[in-house]
This record gives sequence, structure tokens and C-alpha cells, in this order.
Amino acid sequence: MMTRRTTIAAMVLGLAAFGAQGALAADHEFKLHQFLGANAPAQTKMLQPWADAVAEASGGKVHIEIFPSMTLGGRPPELISQVRDGVVDLVWTVNGYTPGLFPRTEVFELPTVYTNDPAATNMALADIFESDLKEEYKGVEVMFLHVHAGQGIHMRDTAVRSPADMAGKKMRIPTRTGGWIIEALGASPAAMPVPELPPALQKGVVDGAFIPWEIIPPLKIQEQTQYQIEGADEARFGNTVFQVSMNQARWDGLPEEIQQAFRSASGGDWPEKVGEIWREADDFGIKMAVDSGNEHIMLTEEETAAFDKALLPVVDRWIEEVDAKGIDGAALVEKARAATQAHSTR
Repeated sequence: MMTRRTTIAAMVLGLAAFGAQGALAADHEFKLHQFLGANAPAQTKMLQPWADAVAEASGGKVHIEIFPSMTLGGRPPELISQVRDGVVDLVWTVNGYTPGLFPRTEVFELPTVYTNDPAATNMALADIFESDLKEEYKGVEVMFLHVHAGQGIHMRDTAVRSPADMAGKKMRIPTRTGGWIIEALGASPAAMPVPELPPALQKGVVDGAFIPWEIIPPLKIQEQTQYQIEGADEARFGNTVFQVSMNQARWDGLPEEIQQAFRSASGGDWPEKVGEIWREADDFGIKMAVDSGNEHIMLTEEETAAFDKALLPVVDRWIEEVDAKGIDGAALVEKARAATQAHSTR
């Protein structure tokens, strides 16, 4: 009997074969720019299968070429402006690389709002996008939003078991809400795109980072750290929201049937599958770290509760800030939690 994961793997292989055969006949060519390497799970497990699914849904009329590692120029924080300005057709980027630009969507990054279920969170993002989030995405047509498995703690030489163990440490984080998490734990945030993390760890510019396990293999984080720490039952300390988006003018100029091909590949249970893809990549990453000699620390329920208590002010801070912008932060927190819980299997 095929499991859900083996079914997804078979689908991915089939779509890859279709994409290779269909590229030559495409009527609509697109460039997708992204910031990680071509062998990162983000491309091999998610972006390429999605691009192939669009091609299949279009009957071979669409071909999406992926440009990894910022090969079309610029730095990761510039991706959203590149797609809005039409420099590229599509991007995969981190919302938090441009702080304050997507304040409503940040609700899914908050600790205690996100816990440990990326698939459920992705479906929740899709559920409330039209009603609560869409107005933030002017200049682009969002294909889909997603999170990864959540922020785990990677440390060079400190075995963290309590918030007190974080005091005085300098920690990398990609988002402003992540910066608030670090401050709430008594540490100092250092914002940088993830490709810049390995040399920062190696040189001691930072003591650690809040990132998921899936990034371990492509950036060889196991060589720069000794400890990987997460909460009980794989609980994490907040998250990061990503988007795959198209330039609005390019989207508006597409025939309806081509738009539908993109919608077909991006909707339905695709967000759930993306969550499963990232969870599986996360499992692979932590295994690599442990096999390399690193220590994987899973906190007890009591230790996890101590972190949750320390991080509750981050939620209050976010609510207060977005309230000042005319957004009902408390209502959005409750809506995000309820939408996630409705899809959760954990």
C-alpha cells in the first residue's frame, strides 16, 4: 500500500518527467528567481514539482525556468521588488526579508500561534488569504503562501534548555517577529539572509540561529554547530512565512486558461503537501546533524512551557503594533489559531 508520502514522491517524479518533455513546446515562458541553491529541498522538492504541475495543467503551454542562488542579480531582500517591478516573472521569497510590508501575514510567524504543524498552517493561510491577507500583496498575484517546519535553535557551543541559557547570545533570525523572540529571551538578534549564516557561525559573528532543520544539508550547518534544540513534540519557537508570487501585470495579461493552470497547481491540497514536504526535509536534516555527531535536544513539556511563557509578550507586542495600523490584532490571532486547529492532525 502506498502511503501519502510515497504517493507524493511518485507524483513529483512523474511531473518532473513531464516538465522535461514539455519545456520545448511551451507558449508561455516564465523566470522564477529564488535565493537558495539548486539542490536545496525548496527547489527540488517544492518549486520544481510545482512548476512541472503548472506545465502539466496547461497542457504543456507553460514552462517555468528556476534561477537559484540569486543568479539573476541582487540580494534576497530585493526579490519582492524585483517581481513587483517586473524584473522577473515569479519569485520565491521570505516575507520577513522586507520588514513591515506584510503585517497581517506575520500572525502565522508568532510563537504560540505556530507550534508544530506546517501542513495545517499552510491550509490556514489559504483559508483566510482572501478575507484577511490579500490586500497586503499589491503589485503581485500570490500563487501560494507557506511556512516551514518552524524555528528550531541551532547553537555553536551552548546546550540550551531554558530561556536563561539564551541570555547574552547573538542569534540570527530572518524576520522582525523573530527578532522580538530573541529579545524576549534575553539575546541579541542579528538579521541576515540565510545564505550568509554559515560564515557568520564559523567566524563567531553569531552564537546560533533560529531556523528549521531542513536548512542543515544545503548549508552544512552541522559543521558550524554542536546542538539543535526544539520543544516537546517537535514544538518550535515561531516560524517564517514564504510566498511564491507573480508580477501582477504579467498575471493580468495571461489567458484565462493559463491562469487556471496556475490556480490548479497552487490550490486544493497543494499547501498541505508543501507542509509535508518541509516536514520530511526537516526530518532528513536533523538526522544528518545527529549522524554527524551533533546533539539533538528535545525539551521536556515543562521546559517548553517556560519558553512559551517567556514568548507570550511577543504576541502582545505584535497585537499592539498592528492595532496602531488599524488592524484588529487580537481577532486575527484568534482567527489564525482557529484556522490552523481546524486542519491540525497533531
